[in-house]
Amino acid sequence: MKAVQISALTFAIQSFVTLFVIMDPPGATPIFLALVAQKSPKERRVLAIKAAAVSFSVITLFALFGRFILSYLNISMAALQAAGALLLLIISLDLLTGGTGGGKGAKSDGNIALVPLGTPLLAGPGAIVATMIFVQSADTPSRIIGLIAAVVGVHIAIAVALMASTMILKVIKEAGVTLVARIAGLLLAAIAVQMLVDAIRVFTAA
Repeated sequence: MKAVQISALTFAIQSFVTLFVIMDPPGATPIFLALVAQKSPKERRVLAIKAAAVSFSVITLFALFGRFILSYLNISMAALQAAGALLLLIISLDLLTGGTGGGKGAKSDGNIALVPLGTPLLAGPGAIVATMIFVQSADTPSRIIGLIAAVVGVHIAIAVALMASTMILKVIKEAGVTLVARIAGLLLAAIAVQMLVDAIRVFTAA
């Protein structure tokens, strides 16, 4: 019994660390700051929580039904990754050209929390695939509980990191916000290109 508990704890820690590294909340903060710079402090906190909630919902959905959904629609993970990359690339170009990252169709705060923050930036193909693999390995009740705790813990950490990052906006002022937006756009473009390259490699290797 003791060995099972240790194994479940190790599994939970491994799941948490893997998802945290892949989803990279500190790395997402410059992009988050660029997107919420024009919002009030209260709106920023709400958006941070919404982004974490959207990411949690997407990860949970694919943990439960991911293989069925992709199989039913005949979609490969590489195709999903390429689609996410193109979406991020469009948003990054908007940030680099002085936009807000929401695009012309973004009319509400919910859109920002949904795309690109919740998905595909946080709950991207890498996090989805990792979660689906962990679900396959969660073959005991204790491991299932450990995986649930890891996913919840990661998203609590994401919400806290995003909310804490908004304090920076009080220091950098408007000129700093413009600089952050440009840097965020560049980083987002780099992430998008890397995702697209990885997807192309999978397509060419198949």
